[in-house]
Amino acid sequence: MSGVDDIIAKGKKLLDDNRDKIEEALKSEKAEEVSDKVLDGAADAIKKIVPADQHAKVDEVRANVDKNIGNA
Repeated sequence: MSGVDDIIAKGKKLLDDNRDKIEEALKSEKAEEVSDKVLDGAADAIKKIVPADQHAKVDEVRANVDKNIGNA
């Protein structure tokens, strides 16, 4: 398991060393574009399997997630 622990430690260090760049990338126009497509697709798929009275809740969750990714 020490190999896995080493990989996790390296991943954490990489994250810590590049936190500013990662946060900047998450707030970019490209991240917004990609996240909108993914979130729209996920919301549409979920709406196909949940009752219509739950669609507003799906839209609410989608909007809350979207606020945290991209620049809009």
